[in-house]
Amino acid sequence: MSNTPQIRFAGFTDAWEQRKLNEYLTVSTKKNTEDKYDKTDVLSVSGEVGVVNQIEFQGRSFAGASVSNYGVVETGDVVYTKSPLRANPYGIIKANKGKSGIVSTLYAVYKTIQGTANADFIECYFDLDDRLNMYLKPLVNIGAKHDMKVTDENALKGGVLFPSYEEQCQIADFFSRLDTLITLHQRKCDALQKFKKSMLQKMFPQNGESVPEIRFAGFTDAWEQRKLSDMVERVTRKNENLESELPLTISAQYGLIDHNEFFDKRIASRDVSGYYLLKKGEFAYNKSTSSDAPWGAVKRLDRYEMGVLSTLYIVFALKEDGNIDSDFLVSYYDTDCWHKGVQAIAAEGARNHGLLNITPAGYFETVLTVPSNVKEQHQIGTFFAKLDSLITLHQRKLETLQKMKKSLLQKMFV
Repeated sequence: MSNTPQIRFAGFTDAWEQRKLNEYLTVSTKKNTEDKYDKTDVLSVSGEVGVVNQIEFQGRSFAGASVSNYGVVETGDVVYTKSPLRANPYGIIKANKGKSGIVSTLYAVYKTIQGTANADFIECYFDLDDRLNMYLKPLVNIGAKHDMKVTDENALKGGVLFPSYEEQCQIADFFSRLDTLITLHQRKCDALQKFKKSMLQKMFPQNGESVPEIRFAGFTDAWEQRKLSDMVERVTRKNENLESELPLTISAQYGLIDHNEFFDKRIASRDVSGYYLLKKGEFAYNKSTSSDAPWGAVKRLDRYEMGVLSTLYIVFALKEDGNIDSDFLVSYYDTDCWHKGVQAIAAEGARNHGLLNITPAGYFETVLTVPSNVKEQHQIGTFFAKLDSLITLHQRKLETLQKMKKSLLQKMFV
C-alpha cells in the first residue's frame, strides 16, 4: 500500500509516516472536581454533528445526580465515545470544535501533542469508511451483548499513517470549509422544509374551517366539500403485456420511486404481469403506515413514464370533467387534511401488520375540502410545485457535496 495519498496540496511530497496514535494524542485526566460545569454543560457525540451540547441535541440532559467526576472537554480536544452503536460498532471519534463542556466516564478525552497533531485532521482521518473499526478491532473486545471493553490508553495503541503537522492543518482546513458549505445547504434544506410545512397548514383550511388562513389575492369564496370519486376515477389497468418492469414504491420524502433504487434490493425477477400499470401523472395510495405517514401516503408518478405497483395499492387518475388541478391534489395530500376522512372509513382492527384495512370503494368515498375555483387550485398547486423544485435543487446540491466529501476523503488520505 502506498504511503502517499492520490491527491495532495502543492508543496507536500514526503511519504506519510506509520506511527502509534499515542505519539499524537495523550489522555486528558482533567475532571470537573470544582463543579465549574453543571448539567447544562454536558456534551454528546454524534456521527452527523460531532461534539454538541446534550440539551441542544437531545432536548434534555441525561447526567446523573452529580457531574463532579465528569471529564472536562476543551475546544480542540478529541473525544471518543467508547460505546458500540448500531451504525458504528466501535464508537465515534470527533474533535470538539465548539465550547468547552463535560462528558461522562463513558467517553475518553484526548489532548493533541502540540506541533504534532491537528484535532480536526484526526476526526477526518477516522471519518473514512470503516477506518475506525479497522483501527480499533485489534485493540478491543466486544462481548456477546456488544459491550465494548477498551481503556482510554488502549485506544491510543494502534498504528496510524499521518503526514506532517503542516499538511494535517491544510487538509483539516479544507474539510472544515467543505463541512461549513455542507452545513449551509443542510440548513437551507431544513428551512425550506419548515417553510413548506408552515404554508401547508396556512394555505389549507384547518379544523373544519371553510377558508384557509392565507389566500392568493382575488379569491374570497368558501372552499367546498367534494367526494374524491367526483374528481378522480380508479385505475385497475394490469401489466399483462409487461409494458413496464419497473417496480415502484412510495417514499414519504421522494414520492413514487424505483423500489430497487430505494431499498437497494432487486425484485425485478418476480413476475410483475399481475401488478397495476401506473402511468406518469396518475396517483397511488399506499395503505402501509409509518411514523412519517400514520394514515399511509398518496403520491403522483412524476419521475418515470410508467411503472408497476402491487395490487395492495389504490391507483387513480383525474377525471376529465373532475374540476380538480393535479398539482393542487399533490399538495393537498402533503397535508394532514385528508387523515380524518381515511380514519373514519378504516374498519375496526384497522392495522394489520402496518397495513390499513381500507377498501377501494370506501377510500373513494372520502371527502376533500377544495376551492370551487380551479384557478385558485392552480395557483396553490403551482406555488407548492415551485417550492418543491427549490427544495429538490438544494437537496441535490447537498447530496453532491456529501458525495464529493466522501470521494475526497478516500483520495486525500492514505
